[in-house]
Formats: sequence, C-alpha cells, structure tokens
Amino acid sequence: MSNEIITEAVIQPAKQRGRPLAFNQDEALDKALNVFWLRGYEGATMAELTEALGINKPSIYAAFGNKEELFRKALAKYLAGPAAFVGEALNETTARQVATHFLTRAAEFLTHHNNPRGCMVVQGALSCGAGSAAIQQVLIAHRKSYENALVQRFELAKAQGDLPADVNCASLAKYLTTIHQGLSVQATSGATCDELKSVIQIAMQNWPTKH
Repeated sequence: MSNEIITEAVIQPAKQRGRPLAFNQDEALDKALNVFWLRGYEGATMAELTEALGINKPSIYAAFGNKEELFRKALAKYLAGPAAFVGEALNETTARQVATHFLTRAAEFLTHHNNPRGCMVVQGALSCGAGSAAIQQVLIAHRKSYENALVQRFELAKAQGDLPADVNCASLAKYLTTIHQGLSVQATSGATCDELKSVIQIAMQNWPTKH
C-alpha cells in the first residue's frame, strides 16, 4: 500500500476506546524527517519522535519499524525530495555548470528558513557514535555514491573536450564535495546564503580551464 494511504494507529490507548484513530503515514514521515534533520540520528530520541509524530511507540514500530528503519525511510524521502537538486545538477550541459548548480543550490537549500540548517547526510554522519555505526556507514555510502557520480560526469566532460585532458576527475569531484560539506558546517553555524555564495565564487575561480 502507498504511504499516502491513511494508516490505522492507536493513539493514547489508555484514554481511547473503540475504533483507533488514524494518521497519515506520509505526513508522519515528514515530521520524523524534520526531527532527524535537526537532531541527527543519534540525537533524535524516541520521546522526541513520538511527540513530533503525535503517536505512541507501538504505532511507530507498527508503521515504520524500529528507529533505524524509520531513519532509513526518512533519509530516502530527504534524498528524493528536499535534496533532489543534488542529482539534478548532473544534467547540466557543462562540467562547470554542474558544479555551479550543485554548490549554488546547496547554499540556498542549506540556509532556507523552512529547513533545519545544514545537510542531513553530512551532519548525520559527523554526529554518529560507535553505537550507530551502521547508520553512519549508510550516510557515508550516500556521500561517496554522489562523489562517484561526479567523477563519471567529469570523465564524460573530459572525453567531450569540456574539461582539460590532464584534469584529475576524482580530485575535482573530491574538491566539490569537500566544499559542499564545508558549506553545510558553515550553514549550521549560522552563515547566510550570501556568505556561502561568496565562498562559492572564490572556489570556482580554481575551476580547471582549457588553455
């Protein structure tokens, strides 16, 4: 069944009698996403999640599984929704446009007033302890996957003559993702969108050009 379908759940069972109240699973997942985005996987407690979702722990487990499974579902929603621009950047015409799109949209996204500050994938991986190693590895894998996608995109650009023949595509991809991670940390610390864009302008001055 689709997540859009209303799911039955028991809310405040001690007080509720008869047919259980219903909640929208997709809306509940949005709320869970915001908690994880703001607090990180390890920082988000079940108490915070139940309060944000407005349902009890048994209902969360019945609808989404345990905390780790709930986080994985929230992460998938984050990547397909708010962070979809990351993948969209790869479709730009030139390698420079790919980089500019990726970093500029990231600066706007990371500082948008409707979003928690910073990138959920970057912040989540940084804040995980030993007990959350599995989630940390999932987040690291997502970051590495996009970095590898950038390498492939830049290899194509080099083959097409869009990048210099001697450019190291792996290093160039690492350069971009390192800047992005720095933007996320800066946004979390309160940097404005304009401040981040000024950093991007300096970073793009080092973009490899054909002589």
